[in-house]
Amino acid sequence: MLLSKSELARKAGVSVLTIDRIEKGKSCRMETKRKVLTALGISFSESKRIFNDLKD
Repeated sequence: MLLSKSELARKAGVSVLTIDRIEKGKSCRMETKRKVLTALGISFSESKRIFNDLKD
């Protein structure tokens, strides 16, 4: 999406450390996942592109 970690973190309202953890495959709260998906403009149905642990 051509966003830096800091840009994505700002748009999602989370910390850069949180984005870093997500990129490394660590778990996070569903609310955090929703914020990141919204910031990226990705629907929940397409969320597997970002989060492998989400189900359809």
